[in-house]
Amino acid sequence: MARLNRELMGTEDLRRLIPRMAVPTIVAQLITHFYNVVDTYFVSQLGPNATAAVGINNSLDRCITMFAMLIGAGACSYISRLLGQRRDGDADRVMSTSVFFALGIGLLIAGVGRIFIGPLVDFLGATEDCRVFSMDYGSFVLYAAPFMIGSFILNMVLRSEGSSTYAMIGMGFGGILNCVLDPIFIFTLGLGIKGASIATAISKFVSFSILLMPYLRKKTAVRLSLRRFKLVWQDVKEVVSIGMASFLRSILNVIALICLNRRAGAFSTEALAALSVANRVMMFPFSFMLGLGQGYQPVVGYNWGAKKYDRVRSSLTFTTKLGIISGLVLGAALFAFARPLVGLFNPTGDPDIYRYAMLAIRVEAVFLFIHGSGAIINMFYAGVGMPKQSAILSTARQGYCFIPLIYILPIFFGIEGLCVSQGVADILNGCILLPMFIKALRMTKKKQAEQLAAQG
Repeated sequence: MARLNRELMGTEDLRRLIPRMAVPTIVAQLITHFYNVVDTYFVSQLGPNATAAVGINNSLDRCITMFAMLIGAGACSYISRLLGQRRDGDADRVMSTSVFFALGIGLLIAGVGRIFIGPLVDFLGATEDCRVFSMDYGSFVLYAAPFMIGSFILNMVLRSEGSSTYAMIGMGFGGILNCVLDPIFIFTLGLGIKGASIATAISKFVSFSILLMPYLRKKTAVRLSLRRFKLVWQDVKEVVSIGMASFLRSILNVIALICLNRRAGAFSTEALAALSVANRVMMFPFSFMLGLGQGYQPVVGYNWGAKKYDRVRSSLTFTTKLGIISGLVLGAALFAFARPLVGLFNPTGDPDIYRYAMLAIRVEAVFLFIHGSGAIINMFYAGVGMPKQSAILSTARQGYCFIPLIYILPIFFGIEGLCVSQGVADILNGCILLPMFIKALRMTKKKQAEQLAAQG
């Protein structure tokens, strides 16, 4: 399997390879976020306070995930390049050290978070009305923190060696299981919102177990072993420098979501519930874009490590076009079907939830093509090992473009200004993406020219 994947990454037609790598990743992302939407749907039957609590705990989920991003994104990029350079032993060491270190972080988060669950949900933006719901939901999510982080990293490393289909199976099965368990725990067993949290925790453990299986059976190109655990400065530098961009993006996602929750909650619980619904709906197109980018990253990383710069450049232009086209198509569909999508999570027919959620979704849908291209350009810089450029792009959309608008636009436009703030941030983000894309094209062209000159 290792040899086959190496040949695929370095020689197969990019028009087949990138979809082959990206489709399983996209499917896994869609299934994962589908269960989040299903989770919100079932919880919404318990009322607006429960729906708002799901939005609060979305921030908690992202807090946990950002540590996985720090290690997983950097390890994925570095391992892809090591495999391209045929340094398989070094790849084994990076893999083993990353996984076991991450599991330790997950245990620490679970312990500290469970002790301070009350102040934690307050900090994340819970209102007095939804505080108890938020604590009930968050408790078992924290117990699952080690498995959430472990699953993310195992998934990323499987994709780095070209095993994206199995990675999809592991992540996807857990998501499907969550959808099955939700109504059982919430309604049949009468556990309410706490039941949704238990279902999530179980599904995370199952995903982790499935993703771990090929490593235990030694069926992977990269090997996992406690004996290979070793902190090497060069490894730490490479993993953290690339992963830091994703870590910063995750931190800013959490900060932005907390700010958004707090600003929305200051208007009303209905406003908070509406933006929670909008965020859940937008997870589908975002997961598609993220899956496309994550499927692309191992390809560019491997070929950069193998010094196949013609494939690096071609993969960038091809995948960016896919991202733009996907954004336009998905954006049009979301704009057209915004009302029925919101209606799925608004069983009481609250007019404020309809109005605010639909406005947020439609404005974001118009500029979704910018987000689509941005995911690819960001993954390019992460894949080739350029942390500064990756950090600039990672922190733009949800950071210095979005967070200021959360506070500025409501001053002039009230709650409507808050609803459109993400769409406006996408416009600003596009102004950053274009010159970074041009720079990437010029850089790969220069590398090609230098390589040809050296050969001639």
